[in-house]
Amino acid sequence: MSEPVQARSERPEIQDEPFDLKLFLRSLGSQPGVYQMLAADGHILYVGKARNLKRRVSSYFQKTRHSPKTLAMLAQVARVEVLVTHTETEALVLEAQLIKKHRPHYNILLRDDKSYPYLYIDTSSAFPRMSLHRGTQRGKGHYFGPYPAVSALRESMVLLQKAFRLRTCEDSVFHNRSRACLHYQIRRCSGPCVGHIDEKSYHRDLQDALRFLQGKSDEAIRTLQQRMLAAAERLDFEEAARRRDQIAALSKIQERQYVAQAGGGDFDVLAAVEADGQWVVFVTFIRHGRQLGGRAIFPQHPDTARGSEVMAAFLMQYYADREIPGNVLVNVLPRAAASLASALGQNAGRKVLLEQPQRGPRRRWLAMAVANANEALRQRAQRADGGRRRMRLLQELFSLDRLPERVECFDISHTRGEAATASCVVFGEDGALKAEYRRFNLRDITPGDDYAAMEQAVSRRYGRLLQEGLSLPDIVFIDGGPAQVARAQAALDDLGIREILLCGVAKGTSRRPGLEWLHTTLWTQPRQLSSGDPALLVIQEIRDEAHRFAITGHRARRSKARQESELDSIGGIGPKRRVALLRAFGGLRGIRDAGVEDLQRVEGIHAELAQRIYAHFHARGKGA
Repeated sequence: MSEPVQARSERPEIQDEPFDLKLFLRSLGSQPGVYQMLAADGHILYVGKARNLKRRVSSYFQKTRHSPKTLAMLAQVARVEVLVTHTETEALVLEAQLIKKHRPHYNILLRDDKSYPYLYIDTSSAFPRMSLHRGTQRGKGHYFGPYPAVSALRESMVLLQKAFRLRTCEDSVFHNRSRACLHYQIRRCSGPCVGHIDEKSYHRDLQDALRFLQGKSDEAIRTLQQRMLAAAERLDFEEAARRRDQIAALSKIQERQYVAQAGGGDFDVLAAVEADGQWVVFVTFIRHGRQLGGRAIFPQHPDTARGSEVMAAFLMQYYADREIPGNVLVNVLPRAAASLASALGQNAGRKVLLEQPQRGPRRRWLAMAVANANEALRQRAQRADGGRRRMRLLQELFSLDRLPERVECFDISHTRGEAATASCVVFGEDGALKAEYRRFNLRDITPGDDYAAMEQAVSRRYGRLLQEGLSLPDIVFIDGGPAQVARAQAALDDLGIREILLCGVAKGTSRRPGLEWLHTTLWTQPRQLSSGDPALLVIQEIRDEAHRFAITGHRARRSKARQESELDSIGGIGPKRRVALLRAFGGLRGIRDAGVEDLQRVEGIHAELAQRIYAHFHARGKGA
């Protein structure tokens, strides 16, 4: 695709000269392109595309009826900038890129940026491995997916292990085993690491697995049935029983999946549904005619958004950096569907069909996606009701004038002062807002000083929110007593923040749940609620989530620091060799167990350095 002609800078800056709107509109051409509405401080309010820039941009400033959302945006517009493109398709692509980059307030924004997992079979080894993969697909082998969630992929992998017994262990483990692992004992691996199966037989099982994953399940089962009968005829009943178990496992997988009657194919099925002003897009993945599951995504959008607008914005943002199948089925045709399909095809490097099926198996897929979308909206509404109930309980407990919209909680985790980490978890009416959780690696404090740690975490958190102009919470819980609350309050006072209610949650002398004391300046004395009080249960849930998030971050940081410091103390090991060693052996334990010859197999590790690494661990008596 040719590069767009840029009429103005892609990154808007505040201009010193006054903006003459009338002159700007008169100077606009009729080419296709992208326009950006900018506020007085230079940030982008809205990004849009146009087949005819002059006609589209001028329509905003004519005396026509606009929606309340558009009127609110226009009241803030200080200038307009355009990017001219050669075609409308280029404008579609550029619009999606700018929306993803700048996230304008008045655009429909896709908030889910998850990298979906794939089932990867690495064929670079004599005994290929089956594993979970995310990210760029650069390795040699076969990729199957995407799967909607890791749990769905792991469940499929377990069933495939039972059926085909392909190995899942890391290469570093595979090459260093002296006896078969537990997976062999429970019949989920054929034990190639110790010679329990030869390469030819293993590859025969591999081809059966690939045939099944490629949608040829009936063919795979027929082949296994023939092998089972042949084994029975030659009285090899053990082999016949193994094939019988494989057939049973594959039949079970088939029962759990919807297979199209009209054959295979790769499809994404998108259903956009609205209820009570909230849109959801449910994406169902169909690969080789088999459903791999789906995911509900709730885009951010203005109140007046229509289905065609939501679908158009979703498609270009969602597929900006994801695999695009040859067929995309939608329940609502987006605006400029032909141009959108062309843009998707250019991103994919091949033709992409965008359609709204009216009959047949594809229509049934679409109906299923619509049903899932409605269910996702229903569940979200239930969660919202639960979230509002939480907030009402906190409002009553603290006698607040209005319902709190946002609650945050801090906790500190360390091991005798080592790798001190603070967590901040966020709850709203929709429950836990995990995308907004934050961790802080605490620095420049005395090890074990929880009071200074809490003050630093609070200061960094809300200093950043003020700097970025983001909303502050209504209530902040602190895992600790009056001393921690006082230091947190000092941090807020230094930042000039007065509107946040601080509450310390201190464990009782026995540190048992239900005996917590609550400390806040609203009360002259701390309070201890009854163990079954609904408000206390809400506070415990939030506090426990902060503790979980803090301790997982602390453990990861501590483990990383210990591994790196241990290897860094060996002369000749820099960042690249350290990463190579950790990847090859799966961690510090694997490096400790490795022999000199094993170490030499790692790229960049010569004989002398391998001997030095081995001596470092074994001369000091460091075993596994």
